[in-house]
Amino acid sequence: MKVAIGADHAGYETKEKIKRVLDEMGIEYEDLGTYSTEPVDYPDFGAAVGKKVASGEADEGIVICGSGIGIAIAANKIKGIRAAQAWNEETARLARQHNNANVLAIGARVLPEEEIHKILKAWFKAKFEGGRHTRRIEKIKQLEEQQ
Repeated sequence: MKVAIGADHAGYETKEKIKRVLDEMGIEYEDLGTYSTEPVDYPDFGAAVGKKVASGEADEGIVICGSGIGIAIAANKIKGIRAAQAWNEETARLARQHNNANVLAIGARVLPEEEIHKILKAWFKAKFEGGRHTRRIEKIKQLEEQQ
């Protein structure tokens, strides 16, 4: 498994911590930036991660900004991306099991480090359940095609 990871300046330090957790979990990743706390625009990094996942160059993505909201919105503009903001283990698990989310969005300024670790573990442990959820994911894909 390969994960694309990206953050804006508000998420930079959290991204660096997440990379250490991914190392501990034995998960390969590609860091798409940013590489400092110098101000940048979150849409650039949400889109970069989204494009890597949509193209198949990465299996999944993680995006981080101050709240997790803006960068999730940006990632979701890329066709084929289902970015979900998780704020606890349950939302991370359900995003995978029910929504087949392929990008995890994290709010660096709104989540304590311990919670982020729990979210990551729940995210990578959970798998899409299929069944009734497949029909719903197909409807989301149809919405993308209408644009």
